Amino acid sequence: MAKKKRHRSRHKILDRKLGISPGSLFIPAEAHAPRYLLMSFNEQFFKEQELVSYAELVQQVKARPDATHWIDIRGYADLTMLELLKQDFGIHSLQMEDVINDYQRPKVDELDDRLFIITRMLRWHAEHHTLEDVQLSVFSGPNYVLTLQSDYEDCLDPLRERIRVGKGIIRQRPPMYLVYAILDVVLDYYFPVMGAIGVYIEELEQKILDKPSKQTLREILDLKNELIKLRRIAWPERDKMNELLRMDADIIPDNLKVYFRDAYDHTIQLIDLIDSHKEMSTSLVELYMSTVSNRMNEIMKVLTIISSIFIPLSFIAGVYGMNFSREDPETGEVFHLSMPELYLPYSYPILIILMTTLVVVQLYLFYKKGWFKSF
Repeated sequence: MAKKKRHRSRHKILDRKLGISPGSLFIPAEAHAPRYLLMSFNEQFFKEQELVSYAELVQQVKARPDATHWIDIRGYADLTMLELLKQDFGIHSLQMEDVINDYQRPKVDELDDRLFIITRMLRWHAEHHTLEDVQLSVFSGPNYVLTLQSDYEDCLDPLRERIRVGKGIIRQRPPMYLVYAILDVVLDYYFPVMGAIGVYIEELEQKILDKPSKQTLREILDLKNELIKLRRIAWPERDKMNELLRMDADIIPDNLKVYFRDAYDHTIQLIDLIDSHKEMSTSLVELYMSTVSNRMNEIMKVLTIISSIFIPLSFIAGVYGMNFSREDPETGEVFHLSMPELYLPYSYPILIILMTTLVVVQLYLFYKKGWFKSF
């Protein structure tokens, strides 16, 4: 299931209609029906609810202008809702198009002192050894943060739990701090993914050492593709965080930039880990080729030993298998140079003892040279 989803999302950009008007919205066939989740809070107040309609959601947000609202919409298979969302929250048509065509690179856009941020959430499917990335679109506002995603599940539950229990300073901070917290949790989940990939690299290395096969090589090449994909995600994440750090203080106050700087440091660490894993995957290919070559050398060594043993035996058998006649059948003349050993009474056992002795002497010499140590 994960592999199918991964290939679908990778090529989703190819499904876009060509030549259409910019900002036109087309709901993908696989889109989910929207769920409306709302968390409203300040220092003294907290309320969490799942609403049945978009109209009720807007009503709840307008009812508490003094609170910070985290509007979490999961699924967008409702074109009417998307059009209302654009009007009520001042979302540009091109931005909404990027939300729907959800294979966008991480980025940040500024429009009327509000931010539109795209980040990508990662999931590692250990059973298939594949990487899945899901787009999370974030809009900031004066008293709200709006997040939209295609799936019902995400990695933000730890942040929701922190808000529920009032842990930390999220309830005391402005909405922009919630934006940071969302981006930070998304980046934090990259590290377990990198850890799982590191464990998988060790497993592949052990497979190569134990029993290399073509399937192992295919798994290594698939892993390299996943790391290339991961690198294409991590670098824009770094650029996005760097751009956030450079924004004016009226958008991101200086006292919040220290947090974004910490998230930027995380992206640098991630890129270093990705580059390290990529080098390790390249080393795995080299290790595979070296291991296969060494095994081939071992096979050639065995064949060489066997050939070396039978070469002198074949020579002896060939010489004494020519069966030249001892005497002329017509005249009775004796040919003294025509293998007199063939007619000795003990010629056969003598020849067998000689050949056995040659084999034993050869095996002893091979053993002294250390040819059998690797067997």
